[in-house]
Amino acid sequence: MELEAHAEELASDLGVDKEEVKSDLQNLVEYSVPIDEAKGSLRRKYGDGSGGSGTPESKDIAEVSPDDGSVTVTGVVLTAGKRSIRYQGDDHVIVEGRLADETGVVDYTSWEDFGLSPGDTITAGNASVREWDGEPELNLGESTSLSVETESLEVSAETESLEVSAEIGGDADLADLQTGDRAVSIEVAVLECERRTIDGRDGETEILSGVFGDESGRLPFTNWDPAPEIEEGNTVRIENAYVQEFRGVPEVNVSEFSTVTDLDREIEVGADATTMDVGEAVRTGGIYDVEVVGNVIAVRDGSGLIQRCPECYRVVQKGQCRTHGDVEGIDDLRVKAILDDGTGTLTAVLDDELTEQVYGGTLEDALEQAREAMDQEVVADRIHERIVGREYRVRGHLSVDEYGANLDAETFAESDDDPERRAHAFLESIDTEADDGEEVTA
Repeated sequence: MELEAHAEELASDLGVDKEEVKSDLQNLVEYSVPIDEAKGSLRRKYGDGSGGSGTPESKDIAEVSPDDGSVTVTGVVLTAGKRSIRYQGDDHVIVEGRLADETGVVDYTSWEDFGLSPGDTITAGNASVREWDGEPELNLGESTSLSVETESLEVSAETESLEVSAEIGGDADLADLQTGDRAVSIEVAVLECERRTIDGRDGETEILSGVFGDESGRLPFTNWDPAPEIEEGNTVRIENAYVQEFRGVPEVNVSEFSTVTDLDREIEVGADATTMDVGEAVRTGGIYDVEVVGNVIAVRDGSGLIQRCPECYRVVQKGQCRTHGDVEGIDDLRVKAILDDGTGTLTAVLDDELTEQVYGGTLEDALEQAREAMDQEVVADRIHERIVGREYRVRGHLSVDEYGANLDAETFAESDDDPERRAHAFLESIDTEADDGEEVTA
């Protein structure tokens, strides 16, 4: 069913103007809201036939729920950043950020240019509410009445009732960024930077991609409108960036609306990765630079000698690439090792260099061994013998999706932890709990 038909159906059911419903529906769909969810949101907004004549209830931000159709809220604009999206061939500029009062913080998207600036105290009347990633989000559009208050509302990041930061301006460390964050400001060192040509929405487009780093850690980035300040070895301040998921981890996106300026200071990038239990790391849903320790309990199929497509470098099966069909595969080495630490499991994926280390030979050595045995599985068997049953410390980038948890390893080294020392530390922690009056059972 086309958007026009959906709008006509809603207008008929709700007894409201079709063009108004169509505009609201288009705004929601344009922002990637599924059509059924968008229609449900508008039914709540207009009261299933009430014609939307009721006055939206005034609420504290903490009380706003995805079940609300529309609300009136007063809060302080923490961040306000522009971004361009495209719907049905047309570009549309939106403003997005966060709004806070003494009770909480909520994300918002403004489909109209209300001139919002960080630090403004505003009252948004008839702001529609939708659910985004399980949380409410305010949508400010044509039907929203917005006024800037002369008396400022005081909010503080130290307010006990606030579960997230309420600092004005959006300054953040890389380690604190999460997928979905918008209008953030960061100060980073450009650790890696590559200029690439991609097939963008306007045809071939040049972009920059690479890795940013600061004192807290590292994250990948994409700069969609290449800024001359972003070059390897430089340090920059970036305002109005947003964060999207790429290959299961957060990625900083720098757009044409971002401001990039050189910094006159060096940034000492944190050398240590975040160390987590496997289960804790998997529960993050994806993390860029993490270190885990666990036992290799198995080597998965697809390890050892493999063939890759010469066009896209994907693994080919029986000479077939999912994208390019029949291809003459090129030889490569890879390991997919299942790592377990008692809290969870993941698959550590080792590239050719790390695989050569655990195999104990080069690609040419592996090909020669396979030819002599007339079976390429002997390479995977040898890797299995060398690593299964041993404990390893692995650092890399973790992605979690419907296929499981995969850690693209940057380092893979046998753990040098002393089992006796760890056993003593565990017993000491039990003794401490017992001293604190907690019941300890064996």
